[in-house]
Amino acid sequence: MFFFNKKNEDTEVLSQTPESETSVPSNLTSTTSLTNPSEIEPTSKPEETKKCHIPPAYPIKPVRRRKFELTEDQQDKYDKVLDHFEKFIQKDIPINETSTAKTHPITDQEKAWLTKECFLRFLRASKWDLLATIKRMEETMIWRRSFGLINIPNLIDSKDLLTSQSVSHENSSGKQVIYGYDSIESRPILILRNGYQNTKSGIGQVKHLVFMLESVIKFMPPGQDQIALLIDFGAAPKELNLSASFPSLSITKQSLHILQKSYPEVLGIGLFHDLPWIANAFMKISRPFVDPYTMSKTHFDSFQNFVPKQQLFNEYNGIINFKYDHDIYWPKMNEIAENKYNIYMNNFKKLGGTIGLSEFDLRLDETYLNGLIDLEESSI
Repeated sequence: MFFFNKKNEDTEVLSQTPESETSVPSNLTSTTSLTNPSEIEPTSKPEETKKCHIPPAYPIKPVRRRKFELTEDQQDKYDKVLDHFEKFIQKDIPINETSTAKTHPITDQEKAWLTKECFLRFLRASKWDLLATIKRMEETMIWRRSFGLINIPNLIDSKDLLTSQSVSHENSSGKQVIYGYDSIESRPILILRNGYQNTKSGIGQVKHLVFMLESVIKFMPPGQDQIALLIDFGAAPKELNLSASFPSLSITKQSLHILQKSYPEVLGIGLFHDLPWIANAFMKISRPFVDPYTMSKTHFDSFQNFVPKQQLFNEYNGIINFKYDHDIYWPKMNEIAENKYNIYMNNFKKLGGTIGLSEFDLRLDETYLNGLIDLEESSI
């Protein structure tokens, strides 16, 4: 309850907590230990609907540090990938994917992306193939530059950067919303509302999706490196005069390619709501482009089984009466995401600015640390 009731205010950074009271990151990997799902369900269930226009910045309950059990062979491959990129970050790499692209040193932003969890995500997605993992990560780093996710002044034009301003018009109808955390593992939730479509199918929609993915990743709490994706195929209210058109097959393929190649293992669960017959047909067309493991994470019309009512819209049987107001929601969502990313980067610098740091330590702030202390005390 601590996090749900906490206001969306700026939080203090890790440096204001004595090192002896925080966990020290390690380049080694270690077993998964998440909050027990039964602990997440609140003891009291509010019945009154609550109006809300901005996303909560924290889950209802925090997640303990994630640990990873690796076999001897997996640990060896992890160490080799880490060793490779410790050398790789000394190089200059292309600023885009063209053959004539200029090169530039790897930035702190890119080094901070090379976390312990990032290495493990790519290793698992590549089925622990060492060379495939390295190739995929190197290509993703160049793609991130080319797609406007990395700012390199004087080499990458500012108008080519992917920013909240550049995609704001795409979300003016509220077709994608970051709101709440699931009740299983406190994954931040990205809601895609197909009925609120306001633009024609094109690259702008792909850029918007990537921007929202980057934003919801910033909402991840310490101990979580996956998201929950809620896809609602229901129609928007008639007075909004919006369409429910599907993106073209080419745009769908491009989006899925980016998701699977550059964001492996990020999707923790996918929930579908109000799936009409045409959407079923669309899903069948898309299925060949989605790996079986990803498809196994999907569930239908069961939002209330995966999301606490206190962070779930009332149309999905929650108690949140949410009405999208772009002038209120959009700046606040971006403010929360930016504040969290500033904490992430400040912690990165304070912890040595090296690669292989734990995302738990990079995302940890005083508010979350206090929540973990409360959780530990309540379990004694």
